[in-house]
Order: sequence, then structure tokens, then C-alpha cells
Amino acid sequence: MSDTGVKVPLQRIDAYRWRIPQSYQPEMRVPGIVYADDVLIEQIRQDNSLQQVANVATLPGIVGYSLAMPDIHWGYGFPVGGVAATDVETGVVSPGGIGFDINCGVRLLATGLSYQEVKGKADRLADELFQHLPSGVGGKGMRSLSERELREVMVRGAAWAVEQGYGFPEDLEVTEEGGCLTGASPEAVSTTAIQRGVNQLGSLGAGNHFCEVQVVDYIYDEEAARALGLYKDQVVTTIHCGSRGFGHQIAEDYIRVAESKQKDFGFKLVDRQLACLPLRSDLGKSYLGAMACGANFAWANRQLLMHGVRQAFSRVFGRQARPAEMPLVYDVCHNIAKIEEYRINGELQRVCVHRKGATRAFPAGHPAVPEKYRAVGQPVLIPGDMGRYSFVLVGAPGSMEQSFGTTCHGAGRQRSRTAAKKAISSKDLMAQLEAKGIAVRVHSKGLLAEEAPLAYKDAEQVVRVVHNAGLARLVARLRPIIVVKG
Repeated sequence: MSDTGVKVPLQRIDAYRWRIPQSYQPEMRVPGIVYADDVLIEQIRQDNSLQQVANVATLPGIVGYSLAMPDIHWGYGFPVGGVAATDVETGVVSPGGIGFDINCGVRLLATGLSYQEVKGKADRLADELFQHLPSGVGGKGMRSLSERELREVMVRGAAWAVEQGYGFPEDLEVTEEGGCLTGASPEAVSTTAIQRGVNQLGSLGAGNHFCEVQVVDYIYDEEAARALGLYKDQVVTTIHCGSRGFGHQIAEDYIRVAESKQKDFGFKLVDRQLACLPLRSDLGKSYLGAMACGANFAWANRQLLMHGVRQAFSRVFGRQARPAEMPLVYDVCHNIAKIEEYRINGELQRVCVHRKGATRAFPAGHPAVPEKYRAVGQPVLIPGDMGRYSFVLVGAPGSMEQSFGTTCHGAGRQRSRTAAKKAISSKDLMAQLEAKGIAVRVHSKGLLAEEAPLAYKDAEQVVRVVHNAGLARLVARLRPIIVVKG
């Protein structure tokens, strides 16, 4: 991405935080805070994302700060990696501030297999995974739904999938929100969204979505790793996907509605992409109800994909990897809005937290953390790029004090898809990955270069910032051995 010429002023707070002063533009209601070290802040300056942080600070009812995680990059309205909380009584919800892939998220499965047991069968396992996990732009999923079934998915999320045989009740215990966001309103979802969703449940899609088989190659925190069931040389699997065309259509529908209503609500926004709806308005409530439907679809989607992963391992490794022997470690989401409570200026306040490409990171002792992890904190799953590392962390107390219980969600782009394709061919990228011992299966080889490692920031540097800033604590590093993509 090229330098836009926009020079947003930054005031250094400490080694890992920078302030955008509220005086930068008169419409700002709160300052901006950006999490980055010296290297990352220079990369962040190369696109328009800092201006977007300032723009988000102008939203009606915003409280605290407009926040940006170290994986921040330019997005629609909000930057990807942006976080904002608005007062539930006087504030708004911005559909663009949640994003088009509602509840895009990450889930991590453990196995009892070591790298030595898997590496000789990696190609066969890659083939099985590719066969079991539908992928590609607009591709059909593992399960076609009637409209009645889709409505059940909208309301019940991952629990519906478990009842249909795609997993176990234990999976729900370690899924954020139990795999179901309350308040879903199927009547707030358009016919077009329903038509897009009925055939896509249980599919990866394309873009930056993937399934990776990985090896735990480094442990930072032995106690937390034990609590999560992770150990060195263990083989694990990460799934990253969201609500597919169903969630995308919900976002499209409500962004269009919000844009048409700004004058009616008396809003004069600095960027039309920030179009928003008062939380107390009928339209605001309708969007939150529709967004919950999209979120629940995404949880059911990942539940089906996990079932496919378990099937693939079982076919290759037999009794060593029966589905019940591949426990879900955790499922965490991003691209979502939630009503939560935080202490702001000394008083408890209910707010709508927008996490656009940002991940919840609640600390040890928080009641929303599954009981089995409560002593160490909520698992935080941060995928990197397909050629380097991904990371497991746990939430830290600093997240509640600083960032509305939030941390980063990935490495973050530093080159656009177009620039990445110009920098490397898909053929050369495949050769590079195979030379590293990474088996790649991809539905659309021509799109592979868009997701090349060179397109992303170094995830290790990103997670070091949130670790050192006290938002989340490093637990384990994962190295890819198989990549399945759309």
C-alpha cells in the first residue's frame, strides 16, 4: 500500500502506545490510541488507517478511546484492527465497524499426535482435509439447508450443529458465547441473505480463510499451556472462517439502510462509510438482531468444518485420532459487536463494543471465561501467515483496563492483494512453501499469491506488542505443516 500523504499526529505514550490527540480534528469526541512498536508504527503510517482511527473517534456516543491494535490496516469505515465502544443509551452501532464477514473467527483443535507421527502422512492428510472441507469463492458447503433449518441456525448457532451430529456438547463449553449470540432476529434478515446462506453452511470460502495443521514448536508459558492442553511437538489444527455470503449480505443490507438514514438521525459524519444507527432506534435493534443471526451462522459453520477436520484425521490415523480424541481448545470471534460493561472514568457503564478485526481477551477470573481456563485467562488465537507462525495467548488484566477486553486478531496486511500478486507468482509461492515442508492444497491457485507471507506483517512482532502492553500473554507458537485454502 502506498503512502496516502495523510500525516496524522502521533504522541508517544510509552514503548507500545501512541495517542492521536483529540485536537487533531474538531469532530473527534475522544482521543485515539494505537498499539505498536517503532517498526510497526512506520508500517502503519503507510496507509490511511490512522486517519480512520481518528474518524471513528467522531462517532456519536463513543466513550474512552478509538483504539487500534498492532495489526491495524485500512478497512471499510473502521480500520481492520479497530475497536470502539459506544454508550448503550446515547451511542450508535456502525455496521461497517463490524464488517462484512460477521463473526469471522478462529478455532483451535488439539490432537494426541506428535509431529513425528504425522509428517510421513502429511500429503495424505492434506488430501483428506481438502476433500472434507469445501472451499472456493461462492462454493457450496457440507450441508444444504431448508429455510426453516437456516432460521434454526440463525437462532441457535453451534448448538444446532452439535444436535445434528457435527460435534459434541463439550465443544460448546469452549466456544465464545457458547457458540450462540443472544438476541438473534431472523425476521430482520433479508430474503437475499437467506438465499445466499442456505447452501454455504460448512464451507471455508476463499481469501484469507484457511484450515492449517500446525506443530506446537515453542512454549512460552508452561502453566497456561498445560491448562489449554498444549505441549511441544504436538500437532494441532486451526480453522479460520466466518459467515460467508450470508453475513456479507446482512452487512450490505444494513450499511445501505444506515447510509440512507444519516440525515434523518441528524448525523453529519466525516466518512460516509461510518454510517451508523442509534442503538435505541428500531433500525439499530434490527441490525443487532440480524448481526446475531450472522454470528450464529458463523459458529455453526466452524462447527461443521471442525467435524470435517475430525473425519479427515480419523480416516488417516484411525483410532489415534477419533473425533472425540480431537478436543476443541477454543473458538474466538472477531468482526462483531457486543453489549458489555466496563469501568469508564470510575463508573460502570454498559457499552456496545465494536471489534473489527479484533479479538476478545478476557483475563483470569472473568466469569465469561470457561471454567477450565478461568485460572489462566481466556484463550486468544492469533493466526499469522501461511509461511510463518501462529500464536496462542491468554487474556491479561490490562485488556480490561486499556482496551475493552480486546487484543489483536492476526498479523495484519502490509500489502494489498494486488501488490502481493505483483510481488510473487502463485507458482513461486507454492514452491517456497513446499521447500519449507508445508503441504498446500488450494481451490483457486491464481488467488494464492494474494495471501503470500510478504503481504502480511510479522505476526511474532504483532503479538509481542500486545504481550508487552499487557493486553494478552503469550502461551505457545505454532508452525504450519499443512495449509488448505479456497
